[in-house]
Amino acid sequence: MDVRFDGKTALITGGARGIGYATARLLAEGGAKLALVDINGELVEASARKLAAETRAQVIGVRADITSEDAVSGMIAQVKAQLGAVDIFVSSAAVLDDKLFLESTSADWKRMIDVCLYGPMMCLHKLLPDMVARRYGRVICIASDAARVGQARLSYYAAAKGGVIALVKSVAQEVSKGGVTLNIVAPGATNTELRQERETRMRAEMGEEKYQRRLRTVLRMYPTGRIGEPEDIASTIAFLASGQASWITGQVVSVNGGFAMP
Repeated sequence: MDVRFDGKTALITGGARGIGYATARLLAEGGAKLALVDINGELVEASARKLAAETRAQVIGVRADITSEDAVSGMIAQVKAQLGAVDIFVSSAAVLDDKLFLESTSADWKRMIDVCLYGPMMCLHKLLPDMVARRYGRVICIASDAARVGQARLSYYAAAKGGVIALVKSVAQEVSKGGVTLNIVAPGATNTELRQERETRMRAEMGEEKYQRRLRTVLRMYPTGRIGEPEDIASTIAFLASGQASWITGQVVSVNGGFAMP
């Protein structure tokens, strides 16, 4: 299936790397103009230059803290001025911890909820009025199957992502008559830079032998025999962002190698 995005402007938070960047590449190859957003300004500008060189698409990098209302408003204004009104929004920014709940702190919870729930909520609140007014929009928020089935050591991450699922389903009921669709993609473990950083920390803390045992245990949980790659997730996001998905809204699509079958 050939999905095209000619003339469309896509804004991707967390777009400098991982699932966000892999999605940006597919949208750019399909003709979209891209705004990559990240809190790391140097990284996002480098990623934008790289994507533009590889795809010849119009790409900008925007530094923004999605937990700040002023920053989100400024981000949208910058994108609109340089690329036009946002047609596609992909919420991919995230942080990740690996702690038992009883060893976590309220500061851990606040950081997680600010980035993974409040940030997407703020972006939706600022972006949706224009989409509704223009009677067109595609919104895809990244959640996690941990939010659907629970996962030890990811309790407050799962809680924040569960909030995203509830938010998107509810808002989809309010705005979808206006030509705007909102959906959720729930990945399993995916080989992103964020996960690699977490795995490096765990390897150092656990030691090589214990870490390898844990890795074998994780892989046994995936019927496909491997964890995901960013491109595995990006292809589903790109479909949901396309015209072919105009009758899909308020759905959670698991892309997880069979890890969970809720």
